[in-house]
Amino acid sequence: QVQLVESGGGLVQTGGSLSLSCAASGTFNSINAMGWYRQAPGKQRDLVATITSGSITNYADSVKGRFTVSRDNAKDIVYLQMNSLKPEDTAVYYCYVLVETRWRTVINYWGRGTQVTVSS
Repeated sequence: QVQLVESGGGLVQTGGSLSLSCAASGTFNSINAMGWYRQAPGKQRDLVATITSGSITNYADSVKGRFTVSRDNAKDIVYLQMNSLKPEDTAVYYCYVLVETRWRTVINYWGRGTQVTVSS
């Protein structure tokens, strides 16, 4: 079992910045990937950014150049620095991890979500 504790988020004006963090704990062999997805009201959950254990990153086109994902492998924490925020970034942001269990299976886990609201 894996537990994810998210922090950060909140309300910011257009052009402002926010940062999110998510700490993973529990029993697993390794974390293959970590990252963030978001879901706006009435829309599906979409990728924001992910990062592998080898620091290979992947971003949604809509956030490239504005958001930066990073991770602390020693502490199993993933971060999302969000700059130049726009109203369309408003959503619930979910932490995501892909872990390898003791039995060599791969399972994904989700955080509870944290609200990010960007006012115009």
